[in-house]
Amino acid sequence: MSSLYEMKSNQREMLKRALGASLIGAGLVLGSAAQAAENVRWKVPVAFGTNLPALGDNINYVAEALNAASGGAVQFKVFEPGKLVPPFSITDAVRDNKVQAGYTWVGYDQGKIPSSPLFAARPFGMEPWEYTAWWYEGGGQALGETVYGEHNIHPVLCGIIGPETAGWFRNEIKSLDDLKGLKIRFAGLGGRVMQKLGASVTMLPGGEIFQALEKGAIDATEFSMPAIDQKLGFNRVVKYNYFPGWHQTYTAFHLLVNKGVWEKLDPANRALIDMACTAGVMRNLSRGEALQGAVIDGFKAEGVHANRLPDELLRELQEITGQVMVEEAAKDAHFKTVYEAQEAFSESYKSWKSLGYLPRDF
Repeated sequence: MSSLYEMKSNQREMLKRALGASLIGAGLVLGSAAQAAENVRWKVPVAFGTNLPALGDNINYVAEALNAASGGAVQFKVFEPGKLVPPFSITDAVRDNKVQAGYTWVGYDQGKIPSSPLFAARPFGMEPWEYTAWWYEGGGQALGETVYGEHNIHPVLCGIIGPETAGWFRNEIKSLDDLKGLKIRFAGLGGRVMQKLGASVTMLPGGEIFQALEKGAIDATEFSMPAIDQKLGFNRVVKYNYFPGWHQTYTAFHLLVNKGVWEKLDPANRALIDMACTAGVMRNLSRGEALQGAVIDGFKAEGVHANRLPDELLRELQEITGQVMVEEAAKDAHFKTVYEAQEAFSESYKSWKSLGYLPRDF
């Protein structure tokens, strides 16, 4: 009995030693791998103030998640709009490697990359989860990487929120005639539609819109969702807020990384950034959806009219949008390719969308 006990004790001791040696070896391997991956210290200018809920604060979530998950190996230093790079110049700064990366709405690149609004927002386009399905599973990511790759940039989908409002107006909008001659801040392809309707369209960064409204430089504006627009104070100047956001049914944000910088990254760090941005997409969408109801419920007490655009007017806007899309596709090969890819995906998606979901008024 004693010899059997001693034999088992010896076996246990040998097992403990072997296990200890294995753990030490694994620790050395993991430590070596961690040391092999270079630390990432990027300056990341942003297009929207991080004080803006859903629109601007998502990059902070992504940066904090990366820092925590990497044990401090991957750190983004976020710069508010204009502190390092003007909001509309982020793509240029990343392309030229003046900064390693930037977080923006790529629709601002429309003047130099005509297809960019399709990756950011488009009139009468996809719903947010439909867009993410197209990006991740329907070939959208490859198209985005092709288009932006020509500009020395690697785009990473890093956030998305739902539709904007159709805009804030001083007066009621009952027909397309009410848009003629209107001085309005409008972005992206929706701005082209408004121009075609006779509106005087201007582009302003978010931080300049309130002052322009207050001084009468513009009569109306679109910008984002109600919680964000309220934070900027539009409801204090104009009282007619229209829905739905026909011109921007999804609002996608990308982390733009200099292509050379991205390609030199350790594969583990590339995977970590991809993963953090994918998490950012879901958290961003969730935050945006959670905030709007309470703001709209408070409109009445503030004297704000939350109105739906008449269906007839929406149909007319849709018709004009179709004309704009055809015109833009004829001018740029990438626009045509991306637009046709989105349309094909949406046509297939309709089979599921029409059957799988309850009607919104159910």
